[in-house]
Amino acid sequence: MDRSPSEPNCRTSSTSIGPMTAMAPKPVAMYSRIRGRATGRSTDDSVGLGAAEVTARFSHGQSGPIATITSLVLMKATSIGHAGILIETTDGSIVCDPWFLPAFRGSWCVFPRNDQLSSDLMARIENPDYLYISHIHGDHLDELWLPDHINREATVLVPGFPTDELERRLRALGFANVIRTVDGQEIVLNGDLRIAIHCETSITDGPGGDSAIVVSDGISRLVNQNDCRTTDLGSLRSHGPIDLHWIQYSGAIWYPMVYDETPQVMRELVDAKVESQFTRAMRYVEALDARCVVPSAGPPAFLDPDLFHLNMITGDELSIFPDQRSFMTLLDASNREGILAIPGTEIELRSDGYSVTHPIDDDSVAGIFNEKLEYLRRYQADWLPWIEELKTTWAEPTDDLIETLAAWWEPLLAMAPTLRKGIDDICVVHAGDLAIAIDFRDGTVRGWAGEPDGFSFHIDRRLVETVVAEHAVDWSNSLFLSCRFKAWRSGPYNEFVYNFFKSLSEERMRRTEAEALRKLDPDRGGIAGEEIRIGDYIVERTCPHRRADLSVFGEIDGENLVCTLHGWRFNLETGRCVNADEQILRVRRAESSEV
Repeated sequence: MDRSPSEPNCRTSSTSIGPMTAMAPKPVAMYSRIRGRATGRSTDDSVGLGAAEVTARFSHGQSGPIATITSLVLMKATSIGHAGILIETTDGSIVCDPWFLPAFRGSWCVFPRNDQLSSDLMARIENPDYLYISHIHGDHLDELWLPDHINREATVLVPGFPTDELERRLRALGFANVIRTVDGQEIVLNGDLRIAIHCETSITDGPGGDSAIVVSDGISRLVNQNDCRTTDLGSLRSHGPIDLHWIQYSGAIWYPMVYDETPQVMRELVDAKVESQFTRAMRYVEALDARCVVPSAGPPAFLDPDLFHLNMITGDELSIFPDQRSFMTLLDASNREGILAIPGTEIELRSDGYSVTHPIDDDSVAGIFNEKLEYLRRYQADWLPWIEELKTTWAEPTDDLIETLAAWWEPLLAMAPTLRKGIDDICVVHAGDLAIAIDFRDGTVRGWAGEPDGFSFHIDRRLVETVVAEHAVDWSNSLFLSCRFKAWRSGPYNEFVYNFFKSLSEERMRRTEAEALRKLDPDRGGIAGEEIRIGDYIVERTCPHRRADLSVFGEIDGENLVCTLHGWRFNLETGRCVNADEQILRVRRAESSEV
């Protein structure tokens, strides 16, 4: 099932847009290193000037050759589809979240399609200096495509997540050059190229976490937030003014479409979900206050006939997946500068503003959205054989599915009494004609006897067998995001149910139980007053930030103790928080007699 892109013959569309006053050019000689983008000849007077000196001379209108140059490319950001971006600067290139093959059991495809990019662009995508994967979800981490396409010499920029699960998976794909970053800390990669990766680590983001990256070339700055729900709205802006803000605005979950509701109720739920998505995205837009906003990271296209109804075409569909036009309208109404990008769109940040160049003409770009049904049907015809072939690989029924799940899940349930208490009911997984009861009250997995239940899922037996055969530790990623199931619940949403399915390993369940304990039992039976030993130090058991249990989340990293739940760091000698001065951790060196 190889991807076989065709290369269309098409005209490009280019638009130049007004000045970005905070940007100023680097020395002209440096731009010879941008592929095919040298914009001027160097002169003796300009060679060797630092970025700060050039900025000062340009900004103050000083005479000399530099002051006469009107447009230099500072940074180029090219959309490669969904959350994918190729960022090119004079000091290196970064490819972010390259996704090309249908994800989530063949359910999600890139929209607009990115299987027709030019050979030149594909060569640049496949040979970056750096590779950044924001998180583990299949529309960001394309484990089928990456090992066959991205140069293994690329240096991988790994977010500072509490666990090294993402790093392990990338190393397993053959990427050995790894830089593990620290949450929110800016580092220099090469020359003036700097990055800072900000992490979100709540269990609702998946125990593996989510992240956003800030990229600067010393003059211009790009924030790729993708679908990271940053809780500290000021953190991404703390590195300086932002020129480009790439952000998710569309849906990225199965709710509410998979639930059994009347059309009227579903209409209300869908509209409320879309409104909340837009409200959240606009809050980020306002907080970051970037010069330009690029709607990205969605929506996907659903090409499988079983899921085609999830595409939002007229706007009347019962779906949470509006496309770029809707958010562009919202940005315009808020007097925000939005850029509509399709795969292959190049945004060049220049000394005198920025330019946008599409890989096809303006009428063709408009046609993607104005004639969306026809566009999707052509796309579907090209990819449906691939999707159908994929479905033939789903596992056939086994004779011991319940026994296998019991042996796997019951030890995990025993680790999580607080999570179980938060559910306190039976969840039934209907895998075809086999009904499996997960009894959170007593921590058992067994055949369902027809007793009352609080939650249920109806899933193709082959899909359940497939994720079990894979020993998938996150069914949110491996199954639920496919939208290939139906769900029911007797009461309101219960996050602990989905947190269980996201945490099907000891590593993940340990964190999930600790998070449940923090939420359901803030006093934790008095552990706030306890002290524990970590390495050579005695520390208070709960983190001063959000009272996380440091016996689970505490790790020593050099001179600091790190609470890996949210990434807060405390100096081991003083107890002072590196992230916030007002937070103090009680810590001392352990005596030999202290265990």
